[in-house]
Amino acid sequence: MNGKKWIALVLCVMMAACLAACGNGTSGAKYTVGICQLAQHEALDAATQGFRDALTKALGDQVAFDEQNASGESANCPTIINSFVSKKVDLILANATSPLQAAASATKDIPILGTSVTDYASALEIDNWSGTVGGNISGTSDLAPLDQQAAMIQEWFPDARTVGLLYCSAESNSKYQVDVMRGYLEQMGYTCQEFAFTDTNDVASVAQSACDGSDVIYIPTDNTAANNTEAIANVVLPAKVPVIAGEEGLCRGCGVATLSISYYDLGYITGEMAAKILTGEQSISSMPVQYAPQVTKMYQPANCELLGLTAPEGYDAMN
Repeated sequence: MNGKKWIALVLCVMMAACLAACGNGTSGAKYTVGICQLAQHEALDAATQGFRDALTKALGDQVAFDEQNASGESANCPTIINSFVSKKVDLILANATSPLQAAASATKDIPILGTSVTDYASALEIDNWSGTVGGNISGTSDLAPLDQQAAMIQEWFPDARTVGLLYCSAESNSKYQVDVMRGYLEQMGYTCQEFAFTDTNDVASVAQSACDGSDVIYIPTDNTAANNTEAIANVVLPAKVPVIAGEEGLCRGCGVATLSISYYDLGYITGEMAAKILTGEQSISSMPVQYAPQVTKMYQPANCELLGLTAPEGYDAMN
């Protein structure tokens, strides 16, 4: 072998070694994150966007996203999640309760972060809740303080006697919120009645029943309700029955007031958690579930005007 060929061979070996080293190093790592979002609506969309923005800021082009939407059908979630498991993604974002439950059933190895999940203990059937799921699951909760939401109803409607609790019976987190709210409201002297719909097909009829039996209606953070705000509004607004909603998207569609969190901020926090997990900075098993950093009292001006209501002091108008 002559000198030129020898030098060329040495250079090739050195380049191969360098590429291998870069591929094994952190700077060359590539991560795939599977995102399963239950439905397309304002709150969940904002959470996904916040998650993507935070993770992209932290890892840049080292992370790729496989984003799938279950179109509001919980039955689609296991199929989406199982495809992520088959692809051996590096992390799964479960946006809403049904995706979280599907992911928890599908894998004990791939890290799972939930977001837009109200109560992890109810969703995952955890007894003696300590604030940390453990294992391969953590995430963020969209639970705004329910005692403050109950206080809002008293602030807006001190003379009301009956509160209808409208929610989807298929969503465990909605039932959790309704149970807690009932306790607070009954302590305040209100009479409460639950009105549960099973899916989109009976939302309007159940909402009508709630209007017939209630002075005011409370709707918790409920994905099915959020996907059907127009149908609910078409019932409650003509009936002149006001709705206090568990989150901003619901309130914008059919409510008069809410104690709102930022779902974008919630998703962003989840993305920061994901970056720490993927880079090995922190173990998901020790990560406690996190909550929105702040809440804001908001009112929906158009619906308030339609119902002849004036917002108390301290409420921000929705744009």
